[in-house]
Amino acid sequence: MTSLLELDSVHVVHRIRSARLFGHDNVYALTDANLVLNEGETVGVVGESGCGKSTLAKVVVGLQRPTEGTVRFRGESLEKLGAAGFGRHVGMIFQDPSTALNRRLPVTKIIRDPLDVHREGSPVERADRVRELMSLVGLPDSVADAVPAQLSGGQRQRVAIARALALRPALLVADEPTSALDVSVRAQILNLLVDLRERLGLAMVFISHDIQTVKKMSDRIVTMYLGRIVEQAPAEAVPQATHHPYMRALFSATPSLLHAVEPIVLSGPVPSATAPPSGCNFRTRCWKATDECAADLPALVTAGADHSYRCIHPEL
Repeated sequence: MTSLLELDSVHVVHRIRSARLFGHDNVYALTDANLVLNEGETVGVVGESGCGKSTLAKVVVGLQRPTEGTVRFRGESLEKLGAAGFGRHVGMIFQDPSTALNRRLPVTKIIRDPLDVHREGSPVERADRVRELMSLVGLPDSVADAVPAQLSGGQRQRVAIARALALRPALLVADEPTSALDVSVRAQILNLLVDLRERLGLAMVFISHDIQTVKKMSDRIVTMYLGRIVEQAPAEAVPQATHHPYMRALFSATPSLLHAVEPIVLSGPVPSATAPPSGCNFRTRCWKATDECAADLPALVTAGADHSYRCIHPEL
């Protein structure tokens, strides 16, 4: 497969004001992230709140500049491509369509906006493209002049998807795209994303708290903990053939009719992103941790094609 996007040793550190007078702390939002996304591939990203999923998504779409490291798109660094050049190739679907859409603009204007910004085609061609996109995502012509408040949650997310596809991107980043929707609508939006991925040949980064949905949507799953990628595995290997204790714990906590497992309850203190533990950052909650885990960051272990993890006491 051809490499579309590469993250090479990417770090994101935010500087915030601390409780100390005139003091500051560093928040290690993303640490040494290495990721390769291939053409047409869907990579799912899972982990607890605050683990760095959304920061990773922002780096991938160019909304967050790395503090250190390099992001490359089709072999070219994002710095060389520039924001405008890279923005044409990537679309993003945000978590809550009610806040991601301009509430004062009609549907056609929202979808057309990227075409106007990038001066894509003539006015007539832009209008045709908007109608094409509305049809593509299943929006009826009757909502063309409606504003977001007049739409259902599912329709608003379809508008957001149409806008993300306006410039025919090669990569779509979906950050919790169904979490703000009713349960009855979630399956419709997920099926739409699957259909669009197949019809348009899109690569996708799919982020969600719903681990079973990530498994269904993805070719490969990336598990994050406290800003680090702790394991990458093919979706079909999850959860039976995964090795990192945290990944096993995550999937044990979600009900599945196919794989009945005993839930793994995590105990111990949840570390802060301003002062991550030495060595393996999961060791403070890991039931397999030893003194050795605190000494050094575990080496990256390759367990097969597209499968790697960092742990010196892996699950077998």
